[in-house]
Amino acid sequence: MGVDPLLAGVLGMGALIVMVFLGVRVYIAATLVGMLGIVSIIGWDAGTGIVGTIPHSKSTLYSLSVLPMFILIGYLAFHAGITTAAFDAAKKWVGWVPGGLAVATVFSAAGFAAVSGASTATAAVFSRVAIPEMLSNGYDKRLAAGVVAAGGTLASLIPPSAILVIYAIIVEESVGALLLAGFIPGIVSALIYALIIMGRATVNPKLGPPVRGFTFNERMKSLPGTLPIVAVIVIIFSAIYGGWATPTEAGALGAFVVLILAFIHGMRTKELKDALFETAKLTVMIFSIIWGVLVFVRFLGFSGLPEAFAEWILGLPLPPTVIIILILCGYAILGMFMDAIGMLLLTLPVVFPAVIGLGYDPIWFGIIVVKMVEICLITPPIGLNCYVVNGVRPDIPLSDVFRGIGPFFIADVLTVALFIAFPWLITWLPQTMLN
Repeated sequence: MGVDPLLAGVLGMGALIVMVFLGVRVYIAATLVGMLGIVSIIGWDAGTGIVGTIPHSKSTLYSLSVLPMFILIGYLAFHAGITTAAFDAAKKWVGWVPGGLAVATVFSAAGFAAVSGASTATAAVFSRVAIPEMLSNGYDKRLAAGVVAAGGTLASLIPPSAILVIYAIIVEESVGALLLAGFIPGIVSALIYALIIMGRATVNPKLGPPVRGFTFNERMKSLPGTLPIVAVIVIIFSAIYGGWATPTEAGALGAFVVLILAFIHGMRTKELKDALFETAKLTVMIFSIIWGVLVFVRFLGFSGLPEAFAEWILGLPLPPTVIIILILCGYAILGMFMDAIGMLLLTLPVVFPAVIGLGYDPIWFGIIVVKMVEICLITPPIGLNCYVVNGVRPDIPLSDVFRGIGPFFIADVLTVALFIAFPWLITWLPQTMLN
């Protein structure tokens, strides 16, 4: 139709960013811009024909079926009483260290993340479970709120992680390899959080006094409550690493195990119906975003913008490490105004080819990007996890929640730097699977 494809790509990207910042839903903005862009380049008949086939062709991808399984595990885990049991066990085993209850919150949140995969859900649940106990033991309310908001972000890395699955689908990488790659970084992130807490509580004991007095027998009796978490971790990890099941099959088996445990713990038909309904709603929302952005990605493919951007990046007179740091800074700024899924779906089609052109491993970059998503979940003005904590605990002002996450923001920046300096922390485990 006489429209320059590259110019159309640039204008389309600008239009999408403007629409998202104006509050238009990502899937609507992406679909509209993508469809108009394709039509402007290749014509109405061919363009609408391509756009019309994308939802069906992409919905039939087997890799997408893992998402509802992982989401269902999280909703069922809440009814199975896993959260309370995990926090109780962590409190009895590590409560004696400086800031022990806060450290217990980090480790129990990491455990719940292994059966949840939803950051906001983790933050909401531990706002009810952990914050009251920390405050009753004299903990600083900023520390209590901050550790819950930050601990919730671990669900983005520790499998089952919906964000990692979405990244894998967008960039067409192995879902199993990415889920495996998240294990070690998730553990490292939790350990750094714990060290930050213990260091601060050692310098200022009033922030978080230790909790002592538990006998060895009491500690041992707390362990059976953590068996559901162990079971799901073993199922998902061994299935993906050992190759005896696909991620979807592992997710289905994990959901079945948690379902049985939820019924044992008193879940009723109404609660099961609610869990299934919430799973369906969230799944439809995520699929709608994926469909819309895939239409936009197809438009970018016709425009040639990703290739042009990659060539520009590769031509910069800067070391690759400096370029990757600048890209991550861009994610940090963008994440202050956008939700995690929308940010990934908007940027990856353009940024990913450039990163690969710089010689970086796609699995490594995926974990780094998801870690940046974690940071954005606790940074103002969006900081979704902080709003969740404030929503559950309105007695803690939002300003105090944001102040409380300050040390954890620093911890996350240090963690990203660690992964950049030592990329094998991310790539070692998935490489052993491939070998």
